[in-house]
Amino acid sequence: MFSPLVLKLLLVPSFIGLVSLAERRWGPTVAGWLAGLPVVVGPILFLLWLEQGAKFSRSATVYSLAAMVPVAAFAVVYAWSSRRWAWPVTTVLAYGIWLLFAVTVLMLPVGIVSATVLAAGSLVIAPRVFPRQMSKPVIAQPPKFDIKVRMLAGVVLTLLVTSIANIGGTRVSGILSMFPVISSILAVSIHRSGGSDAAIAVLRGLASGLWSLGAFCATLVIVPAAGAGYAFGAATAVAIGVQALVPRR
Repeated sequence: MFSPLVLKLLLVPSFIGLVSLAERRWGPTVAGWLAGLPVVVGPILFLLWLEQGAKFSRSATVYSLAAMVPVAAFAVVYAWSSRRWAWPVTTVLAYGIWLLFAVTVLMLPVGIVSATVLAAGSLVIAPRVFPRQMSKPVIAQPPKFDIKVRMLAGVVLTLLVTSIANIGGTRVSGILSMFPVISSILAVSIHRSGGSDAAIAVLRGLASGLWSLGAFCATLVIVPAAGAGYAFGAATAVAIGVQALVPRR
């Protein structure tokens, strides 16, 4: 069996690499839609389960579910900001709003019901407040090193979250596991190469695809399972099923 360190170094960057290849093949909207899958939070919560136990991981998952609100806010703010500013300013503004919402969620006494309501509300509202695309997104060919940079960022996030689990507790671990690493990496890269409309396309796809991530987290909390394999297998199956129902437009 692989050690936790090997999983940290392989799982998340591998998923990020696959999503990046999908972006090159099918464009930013499909890449954003795929990024809604639990390709980062899933492995992180799995590693927390292995290292900290089932109770810790499930408690963190509740806050991961609630932390979908900051992720949705990040996507909306980045999309609107990209209309006016280049990627550096847009990224700072989007991260700022994510931090504001994340701290708010951190201070709330969140349970599975309230977390589900918060997540569902944000996913219903977010797609309706995106700016309209002015033109068809341009699919530009990114530099060859781009995917490697994205994968490295995934490794850094995974190591950060799992390393501070003992210090930050379940709330911080759950919220940080939802840090918009894939969405920000994709948005910045595509914004630089394809402009605002391309960035809006990938973030709109992300907002639609997040339903599967929410289903994953909710299932992981409520499924009556003693082992990590069964719990994460069931949560992954539900996430894939929900994702298949979400339009990719």
